[in-house]
Amino acid sequence: MGAGARRDRPGRVRLHRLAARGRRGAGGGRVTLPDVLKPGLDVLFCGINPGLLSAAKGQHFARPGNRFWPALHLSGFTPRLLKPSEQDELLDLGLGITNLAARPTARADELADEELRAGGERLTEVVREYRPRFVAIVGVTAYRTAFGRKTARVGPQDERIASARLWVLPNPSGLNAHYSLAALAEVFGELRSEVAQAD
Repeated sequence: MGAGARRDRPGRVRLHRLAARGRRGAGGGRVTLPDVLKPGLDVLFCGINPGLLSAAKGQHFARPGNRFWPALHLSGFTPRLLKPSEQDELLDLGLGITNLAARPTARADELADEELRAGGERLTEVVREYRPRFVAIVGVTAYRTAFGRKTARVGPQDERIASARLWVLPNPSGLNAHYSLAALAEVFGELRSEVAQAD
């Protein structure tokens, strides 16, 4: 069953809380933004870090100008446009969300390189444990830093993370002027096509 297909599994895990993994933010405070995660997902989307609004609401990509949810829908991953408050519905579609870095910031470029590299190591551990088929890192600059791939470009990557196939997608933030919503949806759609072909 491919990404975007409805899944009804008894006893499914709704949310995997970061606090349960002991992740801590700046100053050692616990981070409350949940991973949307369970074993065996088709695609685990990995953001850079929570924005301030996302952290406050406990919802990924919560800022109104962020194009993640529209791109997900327009590319066919979701049958309708989901709200950030409906993020747990992704699990029924074989999709999940995590972040490279736990610390909330107003802008991703406020993160230190060390935070992104540590996030790359944590992501690898999460992928080994939860075994998604694909990992899609949302932000090419963050990926380059986290994994030491200075010349990486958007699209499929030659390397894998654990056993998962790896894609890098453009950052859907409204601050990313390089990609329109239509262009974002096109790249997201290329990933969806590869996921469907891998079924």
